Amino acid sequence: MTTKDDSTDATVSLSVTVRDLLPRDLPACAWSGSATHLRHVERELARAASGEVDYLAVCTPVDLPVAIGGIDYQVSKEAGTLWQLAVLPPLQSCGLGTLLVRAAEQRIRHHGLRRAELAVEENNPRARALYERLGYVAYGREPDAWDAEGPDGSIRRYETMCVLMRKDL
Repeated sequence: MTTKDDSTDATVSLSVTVRDLLPRDLPACAWSGSATHLRHVERELARAASGEVDYLAVCTPVDLPVAIGGIDYQVSKEAGTLWQLAVLPPLQSCGLGTLLVRAAEQRIRHHGLRRAELAVEENNPRARALYERLGYVAYGREPDAWDAEGPDGSIRRYETMCVLMRKDL
């Protein structure tokens, strides 16, 4: 029998910061995807050095990334395109995704752009609901595909349909 005094429920507040994702962070980001995915993120970090993309990390006080995501400035001349947004699964629905998207929007504005765009998989209604709460509006659909690594290390082509969304900043 559990009494109120034995409860393990607690509210914990933790300060986080947003900064650029760095190559040294990648081992701590294994939660965001497979080794293939992390190699792709590493290649994108090389593009960040030239200003083609920004890649952000929301970090705990001990500087561990708990949310990451990129902004590509090469996809559209008029918009920054958010992509590869991820939050550490146990910390989803705690506001970290909102913080990440808002920080990305700020970066886009600093780049002199006034619109943010993204694509969300149709089979991810939770993420789509977040983007809608943040003011993103659907304007189309398109297929997307990428290489995905299976648990056995095999690579297969993952194909999906995405909803295209945008927001004026």
